[in-house]
Amino acid sequence: MPEFSIAERVSRLRPTAVNQVLQTMRKLEAEGRSLVSLMRGQPDSPTPPHIVEAAVRALRDGRTGYPDNRGEPALRRAVAEKLRREQGLSYDPDREILITDGATLGIYAALGALLRNHGNVMLPDPIYDAYAGPITLWEAETTPVPATVRDGRFIFGASELEERWTTLVSVILLNTPWNPVGTVFTRDELTEILEYAGSGYHDHPVLSDEIYETLVYDGRPHVSPAAVSAEARERTVIVNSLSKTYAMTGWRVGYCAGPEPILRAMLLILQQSSRGPATFVQDAAACALSSDQDCVRRMTAEYQARRDVVVERLKGIPGVEPMVPEGGLFVMLDIRGLGKPSEDVSRYLMRDAGVVVIHGSAYGPGGEGTLRVSFAVGGETLDRGLDRLREGLVRLAGG
Repeated sequence: MPEFSIAERVSRLRPTAVNQVLQTMRKLEAEGRSLVSLMRGQPDSPTPPHIVEAAVRALRDGRTGYPDNRGEPALRRAVAEKLRREQGLSYDPDREILITDGATLGIYAALGALLRNHGNVMLPDPIYDAYAGPITLWEAETTPVPATVRDGRFIFGASELEERWTTLVSVILLNTPWNPVGTVFTRDELTEILEYAGSGYHDHPVLSDEIYETLVYDGRPHVSPAAVSAEARERTVIVNSLSKTYAMTGWRVGYCAGPEPILRAMLLILQQSSRGPATFVQDAAACALSSDQDCVRRMTAEYQARRDVVVERLKGIPGVEPMVPEGGLFVMLDIRGLGKPSEDVSRYLMRDAGVVVIHGSAYGPGGEGTLRVSFAVGGETLDRGLDRLREGLVRLAGG
């Protein structure tokens, strides 16, 4: 076989933490090891039946042709209505909304539209590590903004942004609820960040990943950065999907909303990489957004109950402290008291305790000293995983 040179930009890409750990996990399982995974953010709830039926009905009606590249009109209207209903935001479904193959492609297209040559993306540290891939592909760099832990929650604000700001910054990226740490930004916190983005010599667009928006606990509201002011709306691109809210991870359908000039540029990028989700999938998504949301409320209550189980079961271990997330599907364990690197601890837990979690350092230096524990899967799997996790951590704590 002839040898071909591979583009240099590909050499800068790295597998996500989940994919790296999955590779090790599969190897151990092939050797006959029994492992319980508390790693991924894939809800184990089935897609609600009325959504599945909407897709089946669309298939029977012959909805299998090319979709509108912007997204099917009915789904764009459903997204616009959803944003009006829940956030008080007004978007023109014909000019300010795009439908994408999941949130990942929306982030990719938004970064492509907004990043200047050799620009930088300011984003919190720690943060979901898969953002690094599209930033790298657009030949840009990241400017991590170290978060601090206050009152048991990770947070940052204008002063931390200003400390790390450079003239190369093109975009500020937010994630609320924040993966992996579980912070749900308040309206006041978002107002401070958005005012910073448009103040003085700054004039930065804000990319807001809101994929966990409905998984918010203890009665907290989800506030979109675009909703804090009219000025914030004009500099914010919302990226979202139906994956977590409706347990539709494999359906690959998401959406973006934002100012028309940005969305127009994003459409050009999407037209080179995707023709959009299948029409019958978009019909099912429109049904999901437009139907009664009781299934979403039940799912949120279930995940809050699981969160509480995880926190309770992992209390009282010397050197270990569970941090109670305000949203999302993960509990961060503060393991700094064990005095060991988080990757070493996660490796020990997989090989010697038979439970798989993600080391916090995978999400940036700010995540060192933590482990990310998923409660996306419940029932007997969660029970067995927590038993193994507790036993392994107790052994480590005892030396």
